[in-house]
Amino acid sequence: MNIELKNKIAKEFAENFTEEPILIFSPGRINVIGEHTDYNDGFVFPAAVDKGIIAAISKSAHSVSVAIASDLEEKYEFSVDSVSPLKGGNWRNYILGVVGEIQKKGFKVGNFNIVFGGDIPNGSGMSSSAALENSVVFGLNELFELGLTKEEMIFISQKAEHNYVGVNCGIMDQYASMFGQKDHALLLDCRTTVATPFLIDFKDYELLLINTNVKHSLADSAYNDRRAACEKVAALLNIKALRDATEADLLKVKDQISEEDYQKVLFVVQENNRAQAASEAMIANDIEKLGELIYGSHDGLQNQYKVSCDELDFLVDLAKNSDDVIGARMMGGGFGGCTINIVKKGKADAFVKKVAPLYKLKFNKECSPYAVNIADGTHKIV
Repeated sequence: MNIELKNKIAKEFAENFTEEPILIFSPGRINVIGEHTDYNDGFVFPAAVDKGIIAAISKSAHSVSVAIASDLEEKYEFSVDSVSPLKGGNWRNYILGVVGEIQKKGFKVGNFNIVFGGDIPNGSGMSSSAALENSVVFGLNELFELGLTKEEMIFISQKAEHNYVGVNCGIMDQYASMFGQKDHALLLDCRTTVATPFLIDFKDYELLLINTNVKHSLADSAYNDRRAACEKVAALLNIKALRDATEADLLKVKDQISEEDYQKVLFVVQENNRAQAASEAMIANDIEKLGELIYGSHDGLQNQYKVSCDELDFLVDLAKNSDDVIGARMMGGGFGGCTINIVKKGKADAFVKKVAPLYKLKFNKECSPYAVNIADGTHKIV
């Protein structure tokens, strides 16, 4: 956790409010493998990281709530008695959504003050949105003694994103941010929300993220379009979700859908299998096999699900041509953000020094490397 950020948020809260706040840390997440499988009731392999959102939150003595986005230097006032989505509300809708979804469950929250800021790289695909939602629901649960379980909290966060932000996300981001365990990735069954922790030990390798520093505008609409295609095919197969389909099942309805949609749903079935195979590779300490699966994931995201972009593909191609990288892929919803790379220990700096100038030459833009540590999930800072 970023102590400098914690002190900055606490100081800014004290400058604006007289109440004593509680401080919450809610982490971002990486995902080793299992992309776009969560909203298909499938398997994913995320982990919480030591970058995230820090929020200072207290009850308000007044008839309004005040939210301050420290990084953006923006302030928003509202009343919990009148909560609805804002057109173009951006970060405000994450907070309003959490309040609204808590109220839908029959709980009463009073007005509150919140200051928040983060150190998750912008547009990195590390899910700062879920971290913010979780920090708010966790803080309100503490302040108003709502008695919500962590599982209830993540579904409130998810519904906030669906109904106030307009992104029909699965549960992976909220789950990983809330339930993360230090030094462990979680093989999460998104149907049962039961997770098996795996100690992250890549032996002679380590994780490296490289941020493309791009986020193409296609992301949200494309996400919803692909989710709709998956649900359409599940309905054709008369199953609850693609998690229940095999490749043989998809062939039965191939003539009823476009080739483009067939490739999308085929990717989901294959990626779900890859996520489970990744857990077996980790149990067997077969890091090379894990790397192969990760490269396979990117190939599917690029060529079947079509949510990659030139910048991501360029970085993955450079990884494939390096003897020091055994697996790399795009991470997150797509069309920008980070690649996740499994790199030989001690070789990350050399790899970045090779990649960065080539990326700059190709796209006239810097890429940004990040080393991350696997951290605990959302919690109160004591």
